[in-house]
Amino acid sequence: MAKKAAPTKATTKKAATKKTAATKSTKKKKGEIDGDDVAPVKKKKKAKRKTKKQALEDIRLRAYWGVFNHAMKRVALYEFNQRKAAEKRAQELSPEGKPPHFVQKVKEQIEEAEVTDPDAPEEAPKKATKKKT
Repeated sequence: MAKKAAPTKATTKKAATKKTAATKSTKKKKGEIDGDDVAPVKKKKKAKRKTKKQALEDIRLRAYWGVFNHAMKRVALYEFNQRKAAEKRAQELSPEGKPPHFVQKVKEQIEEAEVTDPDAPEEAPKKATKKKT
């Protein structure tokens, strides 16, 4: 029996280039129709949702100093510029032999009151009427 000759590198390269040339010519670019020049299709923009970070930015916070006991229960609350008073209170509440009280920064949400027009007439409260039977 006769042995078949192994393909040489030259013949395999030719076959590979023919395959790639055939696939390149048949592929169409996005938005292209049979060789005509057409503008590519634009993607629609999705509506952006507020992320948690953006939602938190809308909330206004105010800083205070809180005096806490060993069970993390807040005992007293002081304005942020009154840290010395808060530390003094923590020392008063911590006699020897008992668990110490400590001072920690506290941030609380500011509740914004609705601003009403001062020139607008106020609504009088409605009086309840009783029916006589």
